[in-house]
Formats: sequence, C-alpha cells, structure tokens
Amino acid sequence: MSMNEILVELRGFPGVLEIAPQPGSDFPEVGWGDHFFYYAPGGTVPRNRQPYATIVTKNYPGDAASRLDAPDRWRLNIHAGSALFAELIGYAPDRIDSAAVDFSAVDVFLPHPLYGPYGWVAIVNPGPRTSPRALSALREAHAADRRRVERRSASS
Repeated sequence: MSMNEILVELRGFPGVLEIAPQPGSDFPEVGWGDHFFYYAPGGTVPRNRQPYATIVTKNYPGDAASRLDAPDRWRLNIHAGSALFAELIGYAPDRIDSAAVDFSAVDVFLPHPLYGPYGWVAIVNPGPRTSPRALSALREAHAADRRRVERRSASS
C-alpha cells in the first residue's frame, strides 16, 4: 500500500487533524515532509497529548534503526495500546527485546524502535502482508483517541 493510499484513508476519518510540516513552516525542520494525526474536530493542535499515528520519511535523532534514510523507505507508526500491540506483535509492550528485533524489516508489524514500550507499533513500507490490518489498527487508534478526547471533555 502506498503512503498516499494510507494518507487518503486517514484524512477521511471524522474529526481528524493532520499536521504535515513543510519547508519554511514554523515546525522544526526535522519534521518537514512527515505527517502527524490527531483526533481534533475543532482543528486545534492538541497541546496535552501525542498524535495517534504518524508517517515518517527519514531517520530522527536517536531513531535510525528502521533505516529510513535509505531510498524509498518510510514508516507508519500507530499508537495501538497494550492489548492491540500484543495482538499485532505477539507479546506485550513490556516484553520487547530490542536486541532480537530487526527494526528495518519491511511489511512487518514491529514494536516502534523508541516508543514500543508505550504501546506503539511500526511498519516500514506497509505492503500486502500488513496493509489491511494496518488500516484497521489506524481506525482503532483514531477511535481510542476520540474516546480519550470525549472523556476529558466530559470531565472538565
């Protein structure tokens, strides 16, 4: 599945806010060309939480294990939470053995190289093995973010 196909899917979610920093924007240069997704129906960037999904196209400082600086490589990251993480990866987030994971493997659900212990999964170049389940996981992550926002709004 191409990055554009995933972007089209994500952009169709109700209440989605996409941040896609471009050269010359107010966002740090390291984020230029990447995509960050929130449930934010008001269109305001949340200040108190992380996105529920990201698409990154390059290595970040301290995050080079996926080898995203190689040509035509990118990574879909999804905040899955503990239960979905275990379903997709096969073990709980607190069981990650980073020495045993090839974070550069393509079209495979992997723990996120940095945020895996927090329930984040990653897929380098999603393809036929992962795309259908990745789209479903994105819908689940969007719904979970929506529930968090609505729960916080109800209690304030």
